[in-house]
Amino acid sequence: MGIMSKILGGGGQRSVDDYVELDIDDFAEASAETGMQVHIAEIGDQSDVIPIKDAVYDGDFVIADITRHSTSDRTVEHIIDELRQVAEEVDGDIVQKGDDQLVIAPTGVAVSRRKLS
Repeated sequence: MGIMSKILGGGGQRSVDDYVELDIDDFAEASAETGMQVHIAEIGDQSDVIPIKDAVYDGDFVIADITRHSTSDRTVEHIIDELRQVAEEVDGDIVQKGDDQLVIAPTGVAVSRRKLS
């Protein structure tokens, strides 16, 4: 007798009554509450940082578009410093990808600095 037969309790024969129909809405809601999500954000000004910080504190991953600012802009420097502090506080990670994106990872997630080849 195979392992699956033992687990299923005999010959592995099941009827429709042995299964439970899952409600996909309940599954999606439960999954969103317990798992990490990836958020896409745009940073236009300092106020856009608040929901990004909240998401990272909640354990979510954020990819933020900073194309509205030049990398030499003092505002973007301040924003990056603020988000770097958040990443350090939660033991996460932050990486700037080119001149247009920030990747902010939550607790326990490191962002590789090497491209996949």
